[in-house]
Amino acid sequence: MKNKLSDLNDHLFAQLERLNDEDLKGQLLEEEIERSKAITGVSKEVVSNARLVLDAERYKREHGMTTGPKMLE
Repeated sequence: MKNKLSDLNDHLFAQLERLNDEDLKGQLLEEEIERSKAITGVSKEVVSNARLVLDAERYKREHGMTTGPKMLE
């Protein structure tokens, strides 16, 4: 599976739409809220990881390096 940050954005907006469903009430609403919290937590980690990759790329370029750590490729 090769996901992109644009896919994450799509998932976040889809979740927002589910939360905006006015017919969602009671237990179903509570479950959707919990699901949103889980999605938000994972999303923050994905964005944090993307930031690390960008920072590593910036460092590489600033210091004239042609390669970086394998784990960041």
